[in-house]
Amino acid sequence: MMQRQTSFPGKPKLLDQVRTFMRARRYSLRTEEAYLDWIRRFILFHGKRHPRELGEREITEFLTDLAAHRHVAASTQNQALSALLFLYQQFFERQLGRLDGALRASRPARVPVVLTREEVRALLAHVAPTYRLIADLIYGSGLRLLEALRLRVKDVDFGYGRIIVRDGKGMKDRVTMLPQRLQRSLREHLAHVKAMHERDRALGFGAVYLPDALGRKYPNAAKSWPWQYVFPAQKRSIDPVSGEVRRHHILEKPLQNAIKNAVHAAGIEKPASCHTLRHSFATHLLENGYDIRTVQELLGHKDVSTTMIYTHVLNRPGIGVKSPLD
Repeated sequence: MMQRQTSFPGKPKLLDQVRTFMRARRYSLRTEEAYLDWIRRFILFHGKRHPRELGEREITEFLTDLAAHRHVAASTQNQALSALLFLYQQFFERQLGRLDGALRASRPARVPVVLTREEVRALLAHVAPTYRLIADLIYGSGLRLLEALRLRVKDVDFGYGRIIVRDGKGMKDRVTMLPQRLQRSLREHLAHVKAMHERDRALGFGAVYLPDALGRKYPNAAKSWPWQYVFPAQKRSIDPVSGEVRRHHILEKPLQNAIKNAVHAAGIEKPASCHTLRHSFATHLLENGYDIRTVQELLGHKDVSTTMIYTHVLNRPGIGVKSPLD
């Protein structure tokens, strides 16, 4: 007796339906791509069976395979789990039972790479001029890479010398400092950006992406100066979701390459990256005697235990304790 082969029912196909569902709920393009990729992998892992036919046991098998045979990091396995929970609980509206039978990937304790002040100065001195101000801001304000690139004009407060980070990790806002020595160069940079924005508007462009439903609520905000990116791309591009021609922010890869090249040019042998500048920001504040709770707030850490990792890389372990050899 031939077994009937299960195919995705109707049109559009499942992944297209999930994509439409996510876009209606304003998920970011990054999340959309990541979740669809994990759902696709889950379907292929189970012989292209439709997910409606699968359940807790098959999800557990998939997660266990990721940890046991593919040796993925704990964060990668957690992302796969989040994608499948979204598929079943949000899209299918189906509550799942316990999934604690899956072998979980271990999260090894890592001491972050931190540069000395001399190394930071050398690195920044070798960053290409196009990206120097962004690198300065990542180190000087403790920003994550995308937090710096997604920064809007309205969130730079020169009067109070602060930066408001919108929708940071965990979709939370926070406030961090705007270094005094960057204010002049940042003002000059924004003057050039504003002139470019005015040229765009004169040509009928000038819009940027707006989060959530702000575009519908405030139809003119997308072309207003306060909502523009502080670090816009050199060229306009077509938005892959809406199809509109917009000026996006600078992409991550060119900045990451610029930092990588600067590390090499400065002769730094540590595996430093953009995030290393944020690690160095936190460590140098602690070395200067600032309270760890203050540093936690500036970094936007949910738990102080996350910030405590920087006490392990201080030049004075335990703050003030000297080696008996010294």
